[in-house]
Amino acid sequence: MKKVFELDFYGRKIVVENGELAKQADGAVLVRYGDTVVLSTAVVSKTANLLSDFFPLMVLYQEKLYSVGKIPGGFIKREGKPTDAATLAARMIDRPLRPLFPEDFKNEVQIVNTVLSVDQDNSPELTALLGSSLAVSISKIPFNGPVAAVKVGRVGGKLIINPTIAEAEESDIDLTVAGTKDAINMVEAGAREVSEDDMLEALLFGHEAIKKLIAFEEEIIDSIGVATMEYERLEITDELRHEVDSYVRERLDAALRIKDKLEKYATIDSLQEEVVNKYQIENEDTLKPDALKELLTKVALIFHDIEYELFRNIVVKEKTRADGRKMDEIRPLSTDIDLLPRTHGSALFTRGQTQALATVTLGALGEHQILDGLGIEDAKRFMLHYNFPAFSVGETGRYGAPGRREIGHGALGERALSYVIPSEEEFPYTIRVVSEILESNGSSSQATICAGTMALMAAGVPIKKPVAGIAMGLITNNKDYTILTDIQGMEDHLGDMDFKVAGTRDGITALQMDIKIDGINKKILKEALAQAKKARFEILDVIEKQIKEPRKEVSKYAPKTECFMINPDKIKDVIGRGGEMITKIILECSNVNTVNDINAVKVDIEDDGRVVVYHTDREIINKTVERIKNIAREVEMGKIYTTKVVSVEDFGVFVELWPGCEGLIHVSQLDTKRVDKPSDLFKVGDEIIAIATGYDKKGKLNLSRKELLKK
Repeated sequence: MKKVFELDFYGRKIVVENGELAKQADGAVLVRYGDTVVLSTAVVSKTANLLSDFFPLMVLYQEKLYSVGKIPGGFIKREGKPTDAATLAARMIDRPLRPLFPEDFKNEVQIVNTVLSVDQDNSPELTALLGSSLAVSISKIPFNGPVAAVKVGRVGGKLIINPTIAEAEESDIDLTVAGTKDAINMVEAGAREVSEDDMLEALLFGHEAIKKLIAFEEEIIDSIGVATMEYERLEITDELRHEVDSYVRERLDAALRIKDKLEKYATIDSLQEEVVNKYQIENEDTLKPDALKELLTKVALIFHDIEYELFRNIVVKEKTRADGRKMDEIRPLSTDIDLLPRTHGSALFTRGQTQALATVTLGALGEHQILDGLGIEDAKRFMLHYNFPAFSVGETGRYGAPGRREIGHGALGERALSYVIPSEEEFPYTIRVVSEILESNGSSSQATICAGTMALMAAGVPIKKPVAGIAMGLITNNKDYTILTDIQGMEDHLGDMDFKVAGTRDGITALQMDIKIDGINKKILKEALAQAKKARFEILDVIEKQIKEPRKEVSKYAPKTECFMINPDKIKDVIGRGGEMITKIILECSNVNTVNDINAVKVDIEDDGRVVVYHTDREIINKTVERIKNIAREVEMGKIYTTKVVSVEDFGVFVELWPGCEGLIHVSQLDTKRVDKPSDLFKVGDEIIAIATGYDKKGKLNLSRKELLKK
């Protein structure tokens, strides 16, 4: 039986429908937010993999291009692999949901969000997150939700919940905040150098709106929710816990205090292998294979529980970090620029055992990225790509297309730097930054931002201000907690929060927070933001010591530019039929045989008449500009021109006013006397002084020599 629930949410209606669609899923809702419609389903497997060391949750966000009236691009006219935007949306939904499943729950869960209709003013991503929470909450799946999210903007100093597209363009805050009714548990934000206090106010403002959505969800869950399923758990006896604890505690505590990352990890891994092997040797003759495997899994889980407990005691109670740093101390920093001679810009940023090499490539505006997704943006000229090879952590691994993590970290770095990138008018280039992580021990995404800033300045990109990023951590132990600056890999892995803050000296440009506990409060947020600001300024001091401001000129290997305007009506003349004229200009000015030659000059022509010419050789640029300007140059009626004969016909003489501009002096306009054969008076190459008199019906220019002779 179909049930419908409605909520007036800040002047817009949210409608949730259940009982009509996808009835074989364990939980399914159709959520309408304005004209945005998303079907969210949740399904749980019947059996659990109790021996798995992770919770098998899959969250999908499926973009259907029919939802915005588009046919997919390319040769195969159907949706293919997820776009980066879809991958980021799936991550955004996964992050607040994942910590709310029970730790001992190991049944596979799949949450699928199918975007059926999109109204750009009503976010399909937020609609999908609400639907995901509801689909799980009304099902038998154990879940400590519900959870919800909102966007927060600020226009004219006033905070807005879920701003429209028009409001978002004016907003200086682009914040997505998620949480339960009690606390915030996920943050994703970009901002135009907003202060820490203003960002905190926006976060709390967003949480108040979340509480209204949670109340709406609870009403739905009370009406249609079903009893939570019983699920299998690994039962671990106190006797086994005590045995393993007695065997490893003292040595594991010592291993956690080793300062060097690789030595620490190797010691911990060796100790775990030792204790697991001990139980395997003692029991392999008496236990069946499945029972033995279960026992060894229990031993490994106990080992990790002890590691987790000891780590918290060391940090929170003893106020000690594994590498000996203070809680607000950054690891040693080093920087370098211009490592790679042929790239347009390069920089190396090292923070402890985390190292990022960033490069910058400048290209023509026509080399921008084309986006084939559900958003209103169909192209972008600034891109940041992040690569995380396995060797950066001393491991072997998969190589191929970027995974969700690489896409997510690249998007965070791109967002942080996007607010200082010059406009297209100020700097008419497509800009690509690539970050290669060469070493990693915590917060490589923030190292990417720091390296990217230096590489951009080294490349001569006139960024508004340098940007730096830092990752904060949180370790809790009952009611006690400690906030850590510049977290390492283990502090991230065993900690409760990963809170990344990037910005300039004047404010925040990007924010991202993920937590593993139920949520955090205002006090922790305020402390973390203040501690991050102090660290950010320290890093900016180091960056500015290496390179204080953007270079005045781009690299000699980067394309130079010349930008100018022509009459839009002349664009067709510059391009020519089928691109014939612009191709001719490119080939002749570059002295190449094909426009795809690496040495060919590049020309971008916009609909408004703006022309940008790119080449590494300024002389080739000048020749190209002159040719285009000559074609686009306006002929003034009544003005006298010295022309050159290019063709002599029986009906008149064709003359060239300048390269690319030709006109006709009709036989009747050649002389005050009758002319029977124009060839008796003129030959190709002769100069004729003539006056421009107008255009015929076909748009061809007419000139007259006769009028001047009369005068």
